[in-house]
Amino acid sequence: MSGDEQGKIPTSLRTLRILEVIARSSTAMTPTEINATLGLPKQTVHRLCTRLLAEGFIAYVPGTKRLRPARRLREMATGLMSASEIHLARRQILEDLAARIGETVNFVVPAEGGMSYLDRVETDWALRVQLPIGTNVPFHCTASGKTFIASLPEARRIKFLQSLDMKKLTANTITGMDEMLGELQTIAAQGHAFDREEFMQGMVAIAVPVVDEAGRFLAALAYHGPSIRLNEAHFLSNKSLLQDAARRIASVITQD
Repeated sequence: MSGDEQGKIPTSLRTLRILEVIARSSTAMTPTEINATLGLPKQTVHRLCTRLLAEGFIAYVPGTKRLRPARRLREMATGLMSASEIHLARRQILEDLAARIGETVNFVVPAEGGMSYLDRVETDWALRVQLPIGTNVPFHCTASGKTFIASLPEARRIKFLQSLDMKKLTANTITGMDEMLGELQTIAAQGHAFDREEFMQGMVAIAVPVVDEAGRFLAALAYHGPSIRLNEAHFLSNKSLLQDAARRIASVITQD
């Protein structure tokens, strides 16, 4: 879009365009950087950003003047992914995946208090791990959480980990910064993450990312179960099914 076209953004759409620019960026942005895309009067961008800050849609990265999505904008994104048409299509994909794998599958998104179970299809196994829709689980010791952190650029991974209380929940929980960074690098390279009884003793899991066309993280697609029944060989044998379902879900979420 040319500068002349950008200057014609209707007043009613300017706030939405600012939110769009921030949401699409892989890094926090200053108002000046936001306006490099929009080409609006500087005072307009600063005024609208100030209002969005006050309303809780965006927030400053601590110690900087750089803006990132805040709680209300993240809740909007989660709400959009729960819209009826999208939810129904996603649900069909999850049910198909669960039938093929024979295990409980989960659609998990980042939230304020950890990774949140937005949707799931239960297995028929009598022995299973119950994590209902709406459950929040830690970032650092779950397959879905580690998948999300691994999607961040390296500098942001470090800052994000520094903000976490990486409690040791089991004997296998990774709590050291260097070990976790090595784990995340492996996850980013392999395209999947394991939970090796790091969150709950006796529970193991695998997760793959759901990403948009630009490769940005949208959610994690995962399945888990008791370690007496599942192992890494089982997970890897089903990885291609997970990844195919993740691509199908991404197509549903991002379609016009």
